[in-house]
Amino acid sequence: MENISSQQTVKQSFHLLKYTFVIVPIVAGADKFTNILTDWEQYINPAMADLLPFPAAVFMMVVGVIEIAAGILVWKKTELGGYIVAGWLTVIALSLLLSFSYVDVAVRDLVMAIAAFSMAKLSKIVA
Repeated sequence: MENISSQQTVKQSFHLLKYTFVIVPIVAGADKFTNILTDWEQYINPAMADLLPFPAAVFMMVVGVIEIAAGILVWKKTELGGYIVAGWLTVIALSLLLSFSYVDVAVRDLVMAIAAFSMAKLSKIVA
């Protein structure tokens, strides 16, 4: 009985992580086009923004497309998508830490990266 309960707990945890990493990247990615949730341009490292050959708003739209694609990838190929989302969130966090701005967001993104990595690992035993 204990083993079945543990298996169910692992499965439920996996699915909670999976649907979180499907929905959140898609919503955040779509919001890069509307800025309803926040002004996403404020999170760009100023040194990086100066290097862009186009406006920061265009860059954020490109980021939005990538995030939407990542959410869909998690839905279709959870293990691969989980590793990609974990890497993506780590890069975002490192960018924020390098500019020493929004350190709280950087820490949150690193925690989310660990969760996405864990989801990818769990997908091997749950899926």
